[in-house]
Amino acid sequence: ALPILAGMALGIQQRFSPEVLGLCASTALVWVIIEVFALLLSLYLVTVQSDLTTFDLLAYSGYKYVGMILSVLSGLMFGTDGYYVALAWTSCALMYFTVRSLRMKILSTMTADGIGTGGSHNTRNRLRMYITLAAAAFQPLIIYWLTAHLVR
Repeated sequence: ALPILAGMALGIQQRFSPEVLGLCASTALVWVIIEVFALLLSLYLVTVQSDLTTFDLLAYSGYKYVGMILSVLSGLMFGTDGYYVALAWTSCALMYFTVRSLRMKILSTMTADGIGTGGSHNTRNRLRMYITLAAAAFQPLIIYWLTAHLVR
């Protein structure tokens, strides 16, 4: 849906070319792959033992496309002000959702590791919280990066 909406947005602005559809789809796919691998690598390096699978991380990283579509649609209907309002709203909602969801999955292993039993556990727990916050904070940046050129 995002490449089609991008084509429509660029067509309205008289900037459409057929290559844009493929470029938009492949760019979005590459960013999802990079994001999932970065999360898998960071969870591996911090030695998080959770029931998160690659498909779970792929699903969590896919929620940003809802925000992208809403932001671009708002930008088409209400101009750049509408785009930035929708971007702020969807970014906040997505960050809240991501922190709440990943916190339950990633930080739930804190009790299994033993909270407060040593300095290394506190450091590892802090790193787990940072991973959760970084994953949430990265979402709005990707949304903006992939959609800002579509609304002028």
